[in-house]
Amino acid sequence: MVKNTKNDSKNVKKGTEASKDEQIGFHKGSLSTLAKERSELARILQIVEQLMQMHVAALSELGVDLKKEVNEMKTQADNAAKPGKKTPIEDVL
Repeated sequence: MVKNTKNDSKNVKKGTEASKDEQIGFHKGSLSTLAKERSELARILQIVEQLMQMHVAALSELGVDLKKEVNEMKTQADNAAKPGKKTPIEDVL
């Protein structure tokens, strides 16, 4: 019995095309989901930024010099980054 290779190649081709269509659908669905996730993340970041600005404004009204605080933090970070000088674990916590 001889197999018809012409029909077999058509079946393989159809199977490949269906697989390709499935892959395309999968990737399109993934991109759609990720785009929605990205927009939700951007929305959350906007909310966090608004809350931070509210706290900054409240601290400014209370007379806290935030620029001075930032400079002190930078100085501490620079000192901690120097090689050979380790910060005690108690100070880190």
